[in-house]
Amino acid sequence: MANIPAKDVMALRAKTGVGMMECKKALVEADGNFDEAVKLLREKGLQVADKKAARVAAEGVVDIAQADGVTAMVEVNAETDFVANNATFREFVKQILATIIKNKPADVAALLATKLDGSEHTVEEEVKDKIFTIGENISVRRFVIVEGVTGTYIHGGGSAGVVAKFETTNGIENKPEFVEYAKNICMQIAAMNPTYVCKCCVPQSFLDSEKDILMNQIQNDEKLKNKPAAVIEKMVTGRLEKFYDNNCLNEQQYVREEDMKVKQYTESVAKALGGEIKISDFVKYERGEGIEKREDDFAGEIEKLVKG
Repeated sequence: MANIPAKDVMALRAKTGVGMMECKKALVEADGNFDEAVKLLREKGLQVADKKAARVAAEGVVDIAQADGVTAMVEVNAETDFVANNATFREFVKQILATIIKNKPADVAALLATKLDGSEHTVEEEVKDKIFTIGENISVRRFVIVEGVTGTYIHGGGSAGVVAKFETTNGIENKPEFVEYAKNICMQIAAMNPTYVCKCCVPQSFLDSEKDILMNQIQNDEKLKNKPAAVIEKMVTGRLEKFYDNNCLNEQQYVREEDMKVKQYTESVAKALGGEIKISDFVKYERGEGIEKREDDFAGEIEKLVKG
């Protein structure tokens, strides 16, 4: 058995992030060869990652980065919030964002096959390394790339993120007041969760379906079904307007001004800055959204153990 100096173990730990005991075992197995030990740890990491891949990762972080007119938002999941708040995990997410902005991959599969920014290995290989060193399943779930004038907002340290895209004139996007406005719009989206930017964005097929549902509701209501057709039509229109108010960003009440809609807020800022502003699109990510989390019934498990 090779005599492994403590400094070599510490150096291997510093390079790989793996625990001291695992580093020493790898150096012993590699007969003291540092590079071979690194290789062994990476191979072991791949095996561990494959075993942990089936475990639910619904925590994690949503993060955003901007560079050279490109904005990227990514969701990277882990199993616990403890890992999500880990500095190593957070820095890894920043590297992934830099990789997205630099390479503009088409989808997650392409991103995973891309070399991680600042690394000789692909994103997928680095993910598996992190699974081994951190000890939890980690998954790059989704990302979006938006080019042009944008506003961004991260809520709750990464529990949700919003990117909104704007069309502007006269260079007003460079003014501090616009930057503040754009952030306010993103906060509105995070708080009020609209589905569409404006009325014209709602698909006609959806509106037709909603009208049919509302008409059927009225026809099944004994107090309403015998009202004149013009009155019923007005009722349907009113209910659709309420739908717009709740689901279209421009039609929503602006959360910071009770007597103002978002579209009025946009108009007032554009006028004050001497240009035009149009909200053209937005994307919102909520961490773990749609992922079915495992519910552990510890009391039930203990009861089963007690009963044998």
